[in-house]
Amino acid sequence: MTKPERSEALERGVRFFTREAGIMTGLSVACGAGDRLACAMDGEVSERSVFDLASVTKLFTALCAMRLRETGRLELERPVTDYEPRFCRLGGVTVEQVMSFAVSLQTPVRIDACPDRASGEQALFETASAGAPGKRAYSDIPAMVMKYVIEAAAQAPFHDCVRRMILEPAGMEETWARVPEARRGDCQRYDPEYRLERGRAILRTGIAPGTPHDPKAALLQGDSGDLCGHAGLFSTRGDLIRFCRAVLAEKIVSAESLREMAVNRTGRPWPEGGYTQYLGYLCYVKHPDQYYSEIPVYMGCRAFGIGGFTGNHLAVDPERGLFTVFLGNRVRGRLTFLIPEEGKTLTDYGLRPDGTGAFRWEDGQSIPSSVQYVHQKDAHFHRAVAETLSLPELPGRRD
Repeated sequence: MTKPERSEALERGVRFFTREAGIMTGLSVACGAGDRLACAMDGEVSERSVFDLASVTKLFTALCAMRLRETGRLELERPVTDYEPRFCRLGGVTVEQVMSFAVSLQTPVRIDACPDRASGEQALFETASAGAPGKRAYSDIPAMVMKYVIEAAAQAPFHDCVRRMILEPAGMEETWARVPEARRGDCQRYDPEYRLERGRAILRTGIAPGTPHDPKAALLQGDSGDLCGHAGLFSTRGDLIRFCRAVLAEKIVSAESLREMAVNRTGRPWPEGGYTQYLGYLCYVKHPDQYYSEIPVYMGCRAFGIGGFTGNHLAVDPERGLFTVFLGNRVRGRLTFLIPEEGKTLTDYGLRPDGTGAFRWEDGQSIPSSVQYVHQKDAHFHRAVAETLSLPELPGRRD
């Protein structure tokens, strides 16, 4: 791997999240263009740190599907039930409709409210279409469905597909669905976690290192290594750099498949103002309004990316040969989620309008906030990347 160069801009950006705003316990980042690579880290992280990738896992699911399509084992135009008949309520819904968020998928009950894995999996198999999505089309369910479609098309467990199609070609030896015991000590800890939902205080504890933070993945995958499609992978910064470079070098799928992934499938102006979400195949694509864009301003309309709840983000621009990796822990000892009570705003809870600050918990503790941290990335991470790699801003998409 190329020896990374030092970037004072990246170091300043990282310290904003860890020291100035207290959003994260630790943060490790990287960016690359061509042969250049720059990295920075601060806080409770090291080169060996293992992060719960959360929804970044969806990129691996999408790439496996595109690889199977290239080899003729998966046809996106065919119904889901042609591959996995257990999704009996999705008759007529195609694989492409699932991957592109073209239909709203709903389970009869919340999967993470089910008592055990068997009942949770059964609830997933009872997924049904609820028609066209509204302003927000993004959901975990499509990627969860695609795990089983991929397994049926490949005739192999999903994690074996990820290993053969992505991890091995990219040389990724530190990415797992079940973290080896010898590396559990390197895993980030994601508890305790604090939440406020309309005045109700919720404290999440007991999340063992190396098990998924996502409640649905925790139920369905747990510590078994039976990888879910929407979350459940664990990895290091070094391996995600290898992943991005393998994607850019077309070691995983072709340039045409990468272009297909980044086609805007859902984004359009909304009648009441604003826009719907801009999504490709199980990923985000460039948005006209940068405030709502998961794609940095220096990447173009062929770029794709996604964030993970635990504090991660990854974006790749195959056209410009760019990538960014953002791996943080915004969960441990943090207020991660706040739905204000009727008539209240963030400031009524002692936070700043941008979600930073601290909240006084029931026991008197002052809990730092990571609420709305995603809107800090442009100013304090992506701006530093642009400075480091001398990248100009690009306009938002207009299609």
